[in-house]
Amino acid sequence: MIILTILILGFAPGIFWAWYFYKRDRLEPEPKSTVIKLFFYGILIAIPVAIIEQFIPFDRVFLIIIFAPIIEEFFKFLIVLVTVYNYKEFDEPMDGIIYATALALGFASIENVGYIFSALKSGNLIQVTILRALLAVPGHALFSSMWGYALGLSKFTKKKSNRIIYNGLILAMLLHAIYNFFAMGIPFVGFGMIFFIIIIWKLVNNRIKSLLEISPFLKENEKTID
Repeated sequence: MIILTILILGFAPGIFWAWYFYKRDRLEPEPKSTVIKLFFYGILIAIPVAIIEQFIPFDRVFLIIIFAPIIEEFFKFLIVLVTVYNYKEFDEPMDGIIYATALALGFASIENVGYIFSALKSGNLIQVTILRALLAVPGHALFSSMWGYALGLSKFTKKKSNRIIYNGLILAMLLHAIYNFFAMGIPFVGFGMIFFIIIIWKLVNNRIKSLLEISPFLKENEKTID
């Protein structure tokens, strides 16, 4: 019963936020089966990432702020790139964000299970569950939206597509690193995490809005964007 409760608390936020981002694609929603598949890919990729992070002999602060954001965002990005970037249903810019957030939320969900299990043993289950559901879990989707946006835009852009992707990936790593810095629990600094997440939400919403405006243009004119 305890294990079932931990799994429900761990996965419920990720499933909710995956549904939320999926519903944002109001023009041409992706196949649910593919989105679910990406969610499970996120769960699977979290395992080798956790092993790497566990055995790399870095200082804890360096691991949390620098190494973890780099390796986590890179592996999430790589899976989306090699599995669905050339997929026939990846046919509009918004798809990049949908697939990126689905995978990122699968990753965040299994990670969340671990944190909730630890919180149950330490006696702060309610606090950790609420904060992670509102900040850490959607945070993974928000960070990965940066390179998801870049993938969606670059696929329909003739020039400098590689630069767009690199910039998106680096931005995701940077935002993830800043969030981890706030999340380390340094007195007063931790409060900045809330405002930081609000700012990222605004960035992502602006990107979603721009991609939804671009997609009809592509369909109507049947050409790529310069």
